[in-house]
Amino acid sequence: MLKKERHTYIIRQVNLHNKVLSSDLAIELNVSEDTVRRDLNELHESGQVVKVHGGALSRSYHYPFQHNNIYAADAKKGIARKGIGLIKDGMVVLTGGGTTIIEMVTMLPPDLSVTIFTISPPVALQLADHPLIKVVLIGGELSKDSQVCTGTQVVSYLGEIKFDLCFLGTNGISLQDGVTDSDLDIVQVKKAMIKASKRLVIMCIAEKLNSVQRMRVCDLQQISCLITDLDPADHILQAYRKQHLQLY
Repeated sequence: MLKKERHTYIIRQVNLHNKVLSSDLAIELNVSEDTVRRDLNELHESGQVVKVHGGALSRSYHYPFQHNNIYAADAKKGIARKGIGLIKDGMVVLTGGGTTIIEMVTMLPPDLSVTIFTISPPVALQLADHPLIKVVLIGGELSKDSQVCTGTQVVSYLGEIKFDLCFLGTNGISLQDGVTDSDLDIVQVKKAMIKASKRLVIMCIAEKLNSVQRMRVCDLQQISCLITDLDPADHILQAYRKQHLQLY
């Protein structure tokens, strides 16, 4: 594979999954990790990715967020609008982080009165000026890569509350492996979030369907609603429809 082809592949994987590991890219591209590191250095220097220890982040996922850098921005806005339709006055809502959820909370109507707990400082900051929403930031160790709080303190806190809805983004989702991620600390927090919530809403651009990361977050049967940028009747979602998921 030529360097230009490798760079194109790396950029797509970074944008699609928000974060990639050098070790995984080396296997997928059948090159050495040294080659991948050189590629990531070049892409970082050209401003196309953010290089971090062990891999790279999407520029749209890295704080401070620049809206013109958000990958699949229109698709994520459409998903966000669908998500808002599930939130009703008086609910106690829990959210993860990521650009789709930030889009959603940015668009929440000013007359909506709910309580939103979040593990994401950027999400909390987006809600700071909302007139009626009570915002609770669940603090812990900040993951500098993902901009969310992790650790035993977060997991313990989540065990004390019951939430009406939990909104999570995902790095991968498939019929066989369910919802998956690449970061162990974040996986543990997401598991606690799911356990603490009556309903789980997964928000996912269609490009992530049928993709798999290293670590399982939950089975498809634990998902109440799957929101994508597709029409719920789209043939691509047929197999997920058969799993009795509510599709939006």
